[in-house]
Parts: sequence; structure tokens; C-alpha cells
Amino acid sequence: MENKMTKTPFITADKLDQITAEFPTPFHLYDEKGIRETARAVNAAFSWNPGFKEFFAVKATPNPAILKILKEEGCGVDCATDTELVMSNKIGFDSTAISFTSNDTRAEEFVYARDINATINLDAYEDIFFLEEAAGLPETLSLRFNPGGVFSLGTDIMDHPEESKFGMTKEQLFKGYAYLKEKGVKSFGLHAFLASNTVTNEYYPTLAAQLFELAVEIKNELGVSLDFINLSGGVGVDYTPANKQNDIAVIGEGVHTKFDEILVPNDLGDISIYTELGRFMTAPHGLVVTKVLHIKDTYRRYVGVDASAVNLLRPAMYDAYHHITNMTNPNGDIQVVDVTGSLCENNDKFAKNRELPEARIGDTLVIHDTGAHGFSMGYNYNGRLRSAEILYQEDGTARMIRRAETMNDYFATLDGFDFEI
Repeated sequence: MENKMTKTPFITADKLDQITAEFPTPFHLYDEKGIRETARAVNAAFSWNPGFKEFFAVKATPNPAILKILKEEGCGVDCATDTELVMSNKIGFDSTAISFTSNDTRAEEFVYARDINATINLDAYEDIFFLEEAAGLPETLSLRFNPGGVFSLGTDIMDHPEESKFGMTKEQLFKGYAYLKEKGVKSFGLHAFLASNTVTNEYYPTLAAQLFELAVEIKNELGVSLDFINLSGGVGVDYTPANKQNDIAVIGEGVHTKFDEILVPNDLGDISIYTELGRFMTAPHGLVVTKVLHIKDTYRRYVGVDASAVNLLRPAMYDAYHHITNMTNPNGDIQVVDVTGSLCENNDKFAKNRELPEARIGDTLVIHDTGAHGFSMGYNYNGRLRSAEILYQEDGTARMIRRAETMNDYFATLDGFDFEI
């Protein structure tokens, strides 16, 4: 059985009743106030660095309304595809606020990134020559580093960079900078991503120290002074009810200390620090709102809801924990249940052997921490349709920022058949 501790939703039951009366479940609900507060906290934590910029990872929550909020809070965007680049450009992000971090990239994607003057962050040494042939080399380029081996903090293994498909070796990195310098590139960046969803205040400072020391080596060996260092993402959220969240102020000060210890004495104190936080920025500020459709008793008790892995893939794909609150019957008798969706796959479960207040047909449940990698990982298995996205605005009103898919949407890409209904 799982932990009895709880998480508090960002919305009251009464207010949620009003919203579900207007918008049918299931849907994703985002908290504008929480998103703005987190963006401000991140900017404050790194305000010691004059060139600091948070490039929100669009893949986490690719909705223009959310991106516009972050734009208003001074954030940029990091894109992984030309679709995300187009969205960001159409929203009005300045070219200096758009970065492009991709892998196995098509030539036309590099061409478009060059057309809008996004900052390109190359994943592979070989990509230098591919980009040069496809679109030419811009004056500013960043290279993505993978140190290999095992990344650990103390005795805790955080991840295995050697198994990651991302980034280039140190030897390739140095060869890359040397070549780019020879070719006339004028501004250089360094990027690395070593671990995902870390819940520790030590990850960024530890990573930063490695990259800062590397920056000193690059300067001393190649005569290349980096203009920016991108710490990428990896600062995560605690999905569990223990709710032991990272402290971004402590993290920012930890990076500051390493900056002053390593870069400043080596005349590299002008380097700008960038981050690419996606999950940290929006995950806690999203809920999947769903209603109970069926109760089934066999070898277990199953609570069937109108959401499924189509709406939130993480539990099925990663066996990830997401806390669940029964908004209608929060004080009901505790039962041990599996919370399931309707897909023809046994992994379509939001919870397994979970202790929850009694769920009755018609009850409203909310699944926590779905504001990142929730809607964006949706798909159409079994012909299930992606749900709406609703913004819970600072003034207490709700606004639909993406309508739910219809069957006509699903059939629209079929050629030679008329399924319009």
C-alpha cells in the first residue's frame, strides 16, 4: 500500500464544481498564479547573473497561452522541433529568447532555425558539418557535452550519461570549438544534461562546477571564452506525497558560489547562465480533472475514470507516481484501489493498490503534478481523443486554452474516406 500523506490541490472543490459544470471531463487544468510565482522565483534565484535567462522547455507544456505567460515573466523558450520553433516565433518571442536543442535533426529544421535566428545547440560533433552544409554556420553556436560514465551525488547514483544518446564527448567538444573558431563563429555556448527530475538542491551546483571547470580548460587550451553556459533541465519535482520540493533560491545561490570560485578568478565572470526548466516550471501547477465512471470488484477493486493514458501517459510509460485527490468525497472511508482508464492495455492505471477515500460513481478526482509532460505526451490509441486544456486564471475564472479533440479531428488526416459526423 502507498503513502497516506496528501497533497493539497491549488483549487477548491466548490470552484472546481463550477468549472466541471462548464467544461466536460477529462481535462487538464493549469494554475496561472502558480506558474507566474515559480517563474519569478527562478528569475530571482539567478538575478546575481546579469545575463541569466530561463529558456522554458516547450516540450513540457506546448500551449501558446502558457508560453505567453512565461514570456510576460521574462522567460525564453527551448525548442526541440521545427513545430515548437514555429509556435514560439508566432507567439512573438525575440530571436535571442529562442534556443533550438534537437537531435537527429532534419536539414529543413536547421534551415528554419537559422531563418528566425534562434540559438542552435548542437547535439553531435557530426552535426557541425551537417548544419554547415544544410544552412551555414551562424555567428553563435552552442555545443552539447556528455561526459560519459556515471553521474552521482555523494553515494547516490543519479543517472548514467554513458547510456544517453545525447551530447558529444570531451574530445569531440574541443575539436568542435576549434573548428568553429577557425570557421569564424564568434560567440560560443556550452550545454549539458546529466540527470532527469532530480529532487536535490545539489544537482545544479554540482553540474555547474563541472561545466565551469570545463570552460576554464576550453579557454586555456583553445583560446575560446564561452559567452554562455546552459545548465539545461534536470531540476525536478517531488511527485510523491512526501512533497520534499527543491528550493530554487538555495540552488541559485549554490551555482553562484561555484561561479565565483571557478569562473571569476579565471576572467570568465562575464559568462551568462541559462537554464531550461520545464518540469520544475509547470508540473506542480497542473491537474488532470476526471470523473469516476465505474466501480469494479474482482481480485482487486477498480475505480474506472473517464481519463486514460491518452491524457496522462507517465504512469503507464514509466510506472510514475502521481498523487490523486477525491475532491467530492475527501473524507470517505479509505479503500485500497487501482484507478484505471479505458484503454485496452493493462498498464492504463493511474494508481495501483492506492489507499484513497471511497470513490463513488460521479465523484471528481484530480491527478496532481500534471502540468508538464502531461497533455504533451498524449496520443490516440483506441481512437481515444486528446482532452481540453483549461487555464485557471489569477482572477479566479477559467478559460479554455485548447479545446478537446473531436472525432472529425481524428478522421481529418485520412485520405480517400469520408467519416465526417
